[in-house]
Order: sequence, then C-alpha cells, then structure tokens
Amino acid sequence: MAARYSPILRFDVREPFLPLAAGYTIFRQDGPSPSFQRGHQVELAPPGQPPASFAIEYAIWWDWDIGHLYELEHVWVFVDAQGQVVRGEASWHGGYHDMRYTPPPVPPPWGGKEGGELALDSDHLVLYSEPGKHAFAPTPAWFQERRQRFKRSETSALAGAGGILLAPYIQGQVHVTPLKTRLVHTYLSQQAFEPTWDFSQVFRFPSPPSPPYRGGDGGGLVPWPALRDWMPVRVNACLDRLAGQIAPADYRFLRIGHRGAAAHAPDNTLLGFRRAAALGADMVECDVQVTADGQVVVVHDSYLTGADGRLWPICRSTLAELRAIDLGEGEHIPTLAETIEVCKDEQLGLYIELKDGAAVPGVVDVLRAQDVVSHCIAGSFRPDWLAEAKAALPELATSILFGSPHLDAVGLAQSVRATYVHPCWERFPHPSALLTPEWVARVREAELGIICWHEERPEEIAALRRAGVDGICSDAPELLAVW
Repeated sequence: MAARYSPILRFDVREPFLPLAAGYTIFRQDGPSPSFQRGHQVELAPPGQPPASFAIEYAIWWDWDIGHLYELEHVWVFVDAQGQVVRGEASWHGGYHDMRYTPPPVPPPWGGKEGGELALDSDHLVLYSEPGKHAFAPTPAWFQERRQRFKRSETSALAGAGGILLAPYIQGQVHVTPLKTRLVHTYLSQQAFEPTWDFSQVFRFPSPPSPPYRGGDGGGLVPWPALRDWMPVRVNACLDRLAGQIAPADYRFLRIGHRGAAAHAPDNTLLGFRRAAALGADMVECDVQVTADGQVVVVHDSYLTGADGRLWPICRSTLAELRAIDLGEGEHIPTLAETIEVCKDEQLGLYIELKDGAAVPGVVDVLRAQDVVSHCIAGSFRPDWLAEAKAALPELATSILFGSPHLDAVGLAQSVRATYVHPCWERFPHPSALLTPEWVARVREAELGIICWHEERPEEIAALRRAGVDGICSDAPELLAVW
C-alpha cells in the first residue's frame, strides 16, 4: 500500500541530493503524526474537505540538505473508500500546506486553497522539491517567490551554514563537536550550486519497497519506527566518512568580520555589518556593553567621544545621549537587538564579545527573544562572564579569549564549558607558528574548536587555513573569502 500511493518527486536537474528512504505510517483514524516534530494532527474527514478512508504519512529522509546534515520532509496522502487519492499535504520549512494548486491570478504560495487540483500520476501525488532545501510545493512558483526574500543564495553562499541538525530522534545518539560541524560545512560548500529551475529530474520510490540499509543508496520504504531507529546510525556513518575524506587544510572555516568590516566602515555599526556581508563574511564580531538606562549596545571602547571632545562613558550615559554622537558616515551606536535584525536580513551569524559583565543578562534575554541562539557565539576574555552566560543559556556556543601563548587553553576552556578557544595573538610577527600541530591536536582531542584573532596578512591567513582552524576574524573579510 505504501508503494502504491508513494509520491513522485520532481527535482531541479542540478539537485545533488535525492531521498534515501521514507518511513511510512498508515492512519485509519485521526491521530498525531509520530514523526513531524512541530506537530501535525492527521484528520481523515475535516469539515469542508473530501473524506478519506485512510491516510499514509511519508517521512522522507535525505542524508543532506544543502544547508545541513540530514533532512526529513513529509508528505500526507489521503485515500477514499474507492481507493482514490482525494487530498494531499506536504511539509514546508517547518510547517505544511495543502497540495492543491489554484493557478494564477491567485499568487503563490496562497494558491493551494479549496477548489484547486492535485497533480496526480495514477495513484501517485506529484510534487516539486525545492532546490537544495527540499520543501514541497505543487508548483515551482512557490520556490521563486521565497527565494526573492533572501539576499544570499541558500544553495551556494550559505551552503553548509546550518551544520548538523539535532532533532529529537537523534539527540543523545549523535555527538556534535566543532570539528564535525566544520566537516559538514566543508562538504556542503563543495556541493554548492545554483538551480536551473528545470525540474525534469524525477524520483520514484521503488516497488516493491526495500529497506534503505539493504542496498546502499536505498530509495527504501520502511515503517516509520525502522527509519527512526536507523537515522542516528546513518548520521554517525556520514560523519565518520567525512572525517576520513577531508583534510584540515581543506576545511571551510568561518569568515568572521571583525567589528563588522573595520577596514571599510566605522567599527561596530550597522553599515559595517552590511558591508561585511557584501564582502563574503559568514559572521560578524561585535562588542557589547550596557548603558545607564539598561540598554545592551554594540560598542568596543568604554566611552564615546562627542564632536566637542567630551567623553561619554557607556555605563554612565543613556542610549539617547550616545545616539547623538556621529561615529562616521552618519552611523550611530546600535543596540544588540538592531544588530541582530541586520544579521537576520543579511543572513549573518553573530559573534558577541562580552565587554561588560553587566551585559550578560541582557544579552541572554535578547538572544532568547530574537530566537537566534543557534546562530550566535558569545566570547570573552573573562571566564567568569562566560560561565554566567553558559549557565543562563546552556545551548549557547561560547568562546574563551586569551592573549598569552603560555597558558593552558584547553584547561581554561573546559573550566567554563566553552565550545571554542580563541587565541588573540595578532601582536606577534608570525602568530600562526604558535598553532603547532601538537597544540592543535590537544585542542581537537578535547573536542574544542579554534577561532583565531583578527588577521589581515595573507600569508598568515594561508598558514591558519593549513592548520585547519574553525574560524578567522578579519577587519577585511574579503581576504578570508579568497580562501
């Protein structure tokens, strides 16, 4: 039955990733989806809809989405008492849609409302899969509309930026480290592509079905519990394979714009962050402090200097007073919340350096409110401040900064449960030489990542690349994009 009604999926001809398996669940009465993690109640006869005798849920597995390791998308097929497909639904970026399509002039993606038609090939619902991302739609027009909302391409510029998903099915069974995230980012950046919008690549599930773990490349249909139990095994196998295939010198390191793009715009300004994005940065580094009226602001020094030469201490000045100061090119001090909005708009990650311990509660509150914790790293020279941030927000990635090459970086990071070590060695003539193979190996054995100081010397950037670091900061992020 699952094979008879399995969907037919149409892919862009450049799509590098096709499904490997699908876990099916058959509903003969209403009930919750066992696999759609954001919740979906399967209803056989909802008001105003054609009634179904049963429904089949297909939880479709890919090893890869262009943004991250593994993908699970869903299709629901509703069949009436005569064996005819009467309704179809499919997943779309965390939600789901009716797959009936009303042609223009109803604009996508709202053209799937009552009165539309399902695309069927015999008993098979025919769906389009979004290039790289795999969300389903009854027409490619939905993908074009969504793509127009992004400044950078998800299938090329942002390939691999999502790292490893940790859905409930694999939590506790897949151990994520910075190095594994780097391997995933590297592999997916190698698969980057731009869609042709020619959806002539057609995928059909085999009939009779075969389990994905018997036959290598799969295409298998199996009961959902079998797929659920197999998923962490598959993820770990993918990670093990990458570890054996990708050399440290080939790692796709994070390109971090230092204070935005300090070589091209005033430090820690919204203009600087936008310029960093235009120059190829993956993340921007910013510094945070708190004003006298409790606002978390983005600024490096402990004071600003007004046009008349007067000094305005950050902690003793209000936001309004600080906003009156021109930082250059018409820019003014931004809040952390405003910075995050720019990062969302530019699809940038954010590396937040804590310059004031009083800022920690406010930073935590803003990151939670803006729902951007997974896109941020918090760093500090102060271990106690970093420990406070980690205690308040355990899922936040953190980075311990230090200036001396003579301290125990691993012990320091472990003492505050940091994710990364961040040596600040830019003052040395050849700082990359301090990242000896032995030093790097010890950091990696401790399952820590390595983010490096701001660097503008091409020969030093090349040496850091060869060492296999996770990220490099630079006042001129275009120098990092070269690599």
